[in-house]
Formats: sequence, C-alpha cells, structure tokens
Amino acid sequence: MTSATSLFSPVEADLDLLTENLKNLIGARHPVLYAAAEHLFGAKGKRVRPAIVLLVSKATMLGEEITSRHRRLAEITEMIHTASLVHDDVVDESELRRGVPTVHSSFGNRIAVLAGDFLFAQSSWYLANLDNLEVVKLLSQVIMDLAEGEIQQGLSRFATDLSIEAYLEKSYYKTASLIANSSKAAAVLSETSEPLATALYGYGRNLGLAFQIVDDILDFTGSTEELGKPAGSDLKSGNLTAPVLYALEEQPYLEKLIEREFAQPGDLEQALSLICDSQGIERSRELARDHARMAIECLADLPQSSYRQVLIKLTDYVLRRLY
Repeated sequence: MTSATSLFSPVEADLDLLTENLKNLIGARHPVLYAAAEHLFGAKGKRVRPAIVLLVSKATMLGEEITSRHRRLAEITEMIHTASLVHDDVVDESELRRGVPTVHSSFGNRIAVLAGDFLFAQSSWYLANLDNLEVVKLLSQVIMDLAEGEIQQGLSRFATDLSIEAYLEKSYYKTASLIANSSKAAAVLSETSEPLATALYGYGRNLGLAFQIVDDILDFTGSTEELGKPAGSDLKSGNLTAPVLYALEEQPYLEKLIEREFAQPGDLEQALSLICDSQGIERSRELARDHARMAIECLADLPQSSYRQVLIKLTDYVLRRLY
C-alpha cells in the first residue's frame, strides 16, 4: 500500500518547509503557544490538506514556479485544519490525537481553547494579507462551515432519524469544505479559468467526502492503535455516521439501543455487533467509492502532469485505507 509520504514525494520538500514555517509563524511571541504548536505540527500528521493545495498549485502553474502566495495558502489551510482539531478534541474530550496526547490533555482546556482561537486568528490575518478577495471569501467560508458542522453534529447526537443527505452535508462542513475551497483558492491564485477552478472545487469536495466516509468506516473496523483513539468512539458519543444510518434500515433493535444512549451494560457492544452484521459498512464503502470516482471525473480538464497523476492516486490512497 502506498504511504502518504511516498505519494506526496513530488511536494515533500515543500511540505518540510511548510512545517518549519508554521512553527515559526505561530510561536514567535508566545512560548506556551509555541510549545502547543510544536506539539501539533511535530505530530506525524499526513499533511494531506496542504499537500493537495501544493499539488493543485503546481498542476495549474505548469512550467512556472508556484508563488509565495500559493505556499502561504497551504500554510493557512493547515492552520485552519489544526485549529479545528484542537477545538474538536476539547468538545469531544479526546485524550489522544494521531496516537499522541491532545493539546488540552497536555496543556489544559484553557490553553487548548486559546491555541485554537489563536490559530484561527493567525490564519485570518495571513489570509487577508494574500490581497485576493475571492480567496479570502473562499477560506472565510471554511471557518464558518467548520462551526456549522460542529453545531449540526452537536444537535444531532443520538438522532436515529438523521438522513444520509444530512450526514453528507455535516461531513461536507466538517471535512470537505476545507479541501474543496482551498483547492479552488489555489486555482484562483494560479489565475485559471473559472470552469477549471470550479472543477477543482468539485474534486476537493468529493475527495473530502470520501475521506470522511472512510474515517467513519474505520471507526468500526480499525484498531485503537491505527486510529489513535478508541474504536467505536463516534458511536459512543452519539455521532451517527453512514455505517450506523445504513444499519438502522436493517436492524430495528439498534434504534432502541441508540435512543437510550447505551445506558445499560453491554448496549454499546451489542450495537457494534448489529452494525457489523448488517450491510452498513459495505454500503458505506460503496458511497466512498462513488465520491472517489466523482473526484477523478472533476480532473478531466486539468492538463496532464505528474501532479495531476498524484491527485488521481490520492483518491485510491483514501479508499485503500479501508483494506
């Protein structure tokens, strides 16, 4: 199986530079926040989102060097993503992220909330300094979408009447919006045609949805070691994802277990068993495959290049995480 590191080899040097720049951008004046930033950006994340920004930048600037604004956009994208993770972990009371202690478990809730706020504020300031109103609008929308996704998730806990459409909308807000809008923003900075910029938005949207659906499947099929958090933790917290929603169509008793919020001993284990015995996981895999295929279709008018090939291979990488 291709690793993210080998897949992103065409932009590996750019990503190494990005990681160093992020530590410097965040920590110059705030030693505690620098410690939190080093903790965050030092964790062996796959840096998928800034890698996509860099790949789209290079694929739309063939024969030319990408600009400093492209690079700053990749940094802003990772800042926004990391800020959202810090806040998510506080809300979810997660102790681990990528197998390492979360910011709030290492530094306390107060520092974690401030670190997340600071990252959002920093990203907004650097965004404004790109001096491109369309890019500012695209990435500002992402920050609104992240908040909307958290609100929707909070309001729909243990809601067994959640539709697949509502689940996909929430997944778009929480995961796909950042990938979609930053991909389009990279194309805007490259001054591509509007149809190509919109197609690259579609690529990011569908790739992001496939990515989230796969993550949600892995919550049932992955090990704690692989996930960096306990398996089944989404279900336990009442976050109902595609495998659960599909399983509910087949397993009526599952609804009762969810609605009483797994209050009785053995409820969660029984629910996990019912989901694994249903077609929920397989139907979710099919849903992820559909979005991966649509992502590739969105690249039809992007000129041939090694960077375009990596963007295509990335859809396969997302799906292969399942096997």
